[in-house]
Amino acid sequence: MTQSQPRIVVGVSGGSGIAYAFDLLEALQPAAVETHVVVTAGAKQVLPSETDATLHDLTALADVVHDDRDLGASIASGSFRAQGMVIVPTSAGTLAKVATGMTDNLVSRAAHVTLKERRPLLLVVREAPYSRPMMENMLRAHDAGATIVPASPGFYHRPETLADAIGSITARLLDHLDVAHVRSPRWKDDD
Repeated sequence: MTQSQPRIVVGVSGGSGIAYAFDLLEALQPAAVETHVVVTAGAKQVLPSETDATLHDLTALADVVHDDRDLGASIASGSFRAQGMVIVPTSAGTLAKVATGMTDNLVSRAAHVTLKERRPLLLVVREAPYSRPMMENMLRAHDAGATIVPASPGFYHRPETLADAIGSITARLLDHLDVAHVRSPRWKDDD
């Protein structure tokens, strides 16, 4: 059986910034990619405090939804072909798991597989300020092959709405995953 389209794994962990997950999944809908989503227990707790959307609203944006407790899911194996993985947002706890190789849930297991297979792993860290252990974990994750993408939007494109600011992070994620988009203007793209 051949894979007909690229696949991207999206982990949603319990850090603040669930709007970034919604924006990424919405931006991936028109792209020719199959999305596999895993939502952690922590994210399920954060979701109602940050949005009026439901878990169903979030998972409805995915092609395939996996249970975070299912360590036998397809995305837990290196034989699962994926273009990359994004954990958005990345909680401090999930960052620590990725940095240390702890694989006690499907998000951290899929991240481990992504790293061992040398595929892009993007960690959207939103918490600020960063504690020393968190910065050390970012460096460990980076040294293991992950890309740290702080949820720190750019303003050179003069965002007019919160969605525009969030979109600047989504655009960087899509660039790193090599997914064509028009989510956010590029610096001096018209020059």
